[in-house]
Amino acid sequence: MHRSTIAGALRAGVLAIALAGVAGAAWAQSAPSAANVKIAREIVLASGATRAFEGAVPSIMQQALSIFVQQNPDLQKELLGTAEALRPEFEKRASEIVDIIARAYAGRFSEAELKTILSFYQSDVGKKFVAQLPAVLDEGFTRTQEWGAKLSEEVVVRMRTEMKKKGHAI
Repeated sequence: MHRSTIAGALRAGVLAIALAGVAGAAWAQSAPSAANVKIAREIVLASGATRAFEGAVPSIMQQALSIFVQQNPDLQKELLGTAEALRPEFEKRASEIVDIIARAYAGRFSEAELKTILSFYQSDVGKKFVAQLPAVLDEGFTRTQEWGAKLSEEVVVRMRTEMKKKGHAI
């Protein structure tokens, strides 16, 4: 197998383990009430928390397809057709992520706390927060990269200066 195929399979496996870990941690606690799970489900949907997992099913399917094509290149066309035929079946399973995340919330917050959180997400400010969050994160990521590059340059200059004081030219 190619490294990219192995890396892809590992990424898919890590995603599956992460999802299982979230689910396992939530279910390992005392089972949350149905009311808590229902409110938590509304929070998950209102908060946009599922955006992070939007590509999970296609990614997992692509990884499986890549592995099979790598092992059986002559079957590429048939494998692709099979994957496309199966896609709708597995896309329906993406909704399970909402339940997994909802159970994690429901197991960690009281009903009153969940109602407060939901109230925030349903408020005008909460809706704006959800709408603006991707842009805020993108801007934060870009500015953090710029900051990191500048800091790195400063560290290099200071390290050279300090090492020069000790008689070393680096």
